[in-house]
Amino acid sequence: MLAVAGILAFGAVIVWMEVPYLLKNKRKKDLWVFSILLTLGLGLSIAKSMRLEIPNPLEWIAYFYKPVSDYVFGLLESSD
Repeated sequence: MLAVAGILAFGAVIVWMEVPYLLKNKRKKDLWVFSILLTLGLGLSIAKSMRLEIPNPLEWIAYFYKPVSDYVFGLLESSD
């Protein structure tokens, strides 16, 4: 639980340092992207600190390209 509090405190410091600059310069789109990425990063960090299972993006990519790979290797094997 201490790790979660530390992560949230660190996130609060980042917000405290960055948001005033973005608001002062009227960078609304940058603020949205910053907020989304910071929330995603904090969420993943908290999940990792709680030892939750986080899926690996490489597994998703491999699952998506597996049929293409099988097709290409099938073409290469049949040309022998």
